[in-house]
Amino acid sequence: MTTSHFPTTSPLRSPGPGARAALAAYGLLAAANLTGIVTGHDGLANAAQWLLMPSLALAFLTLAPRGAHPLPRLRNAALAALFFSWLGDTLPDLVPEGVAFLAMVGCFLLAQVAYILGFLPFRRESLTSRPLALLPYAVALVGLLLATAPRAGALAGPVLVYGVTLTAMAVLATGVNSMTGIGAAVFMLSDSLIALGAFRGWDSTAQSFGVMATYALAQLLIVLGVQRRRAAETTGARD
Repeated sequence: MTTSHFPTTSPLRSPGPGARAALAAYGLLAAANLTGIVTGHDGLANAAQWLLMPSLALAFLTLAPRGAHPLPRLRNAALAALFFSWLGDTLPDLVPEGVAFLAMVGCFLLAQVAYILGFLPFRRESLTSRPLALLPYAVALVGLLLATAPRAGALAGPVLVYGVTLTAMAVLATGVNSMTGIGAAVFMLSDSLIALGAFRGWDSTAQSFGVMATYALAQLLIVLGVQRRRAAETTGARD
């Protein structure tokens, strides 16, 4: 996938002390989560995962452009997506094991819908107008469905709905800017690893590490991209 046709925007101002602290906390929590996965300390991994999205939401708020409050729909959608992602990180540990996977999928489906609603106003700047550029997304979606649907059983329908929604989110994210578009593509990779672990038996320490590493990176890139676009609206530095 090439990013040469993504819309570009001006960079964010240098983050203040509060933003730097929130971003550092996010990085430390991500590192703690991955350390817990590698060392088998489930308590550490889970606790760090539960705090990941709140710390990223705090970073998102402290990175907000000064003065005006541009693109409120995009801002609110991103915050809603982070909230539903947090639910997806925590709720599976609080419900019976038999419904934990569905609870996670349901929460992250709502997160993808929230992102879609935020990215939709930028659809004309996205890859939707370039059919050939959409081919990698289509191939990734079809490949994932072919790999997982035959073994998904009664969950084949939810897997299809989630896969289509996730792909739509990733495509629309390209209309915001390159950073958000790349983050959304990495999000697709993270969720693909989850699906392969659940339905193809790829469940392992390496798979869990890959899921969380790509998830943490994806959410960070999306958030930074959203704030970069909002900062560009404030300064008027638009291509």
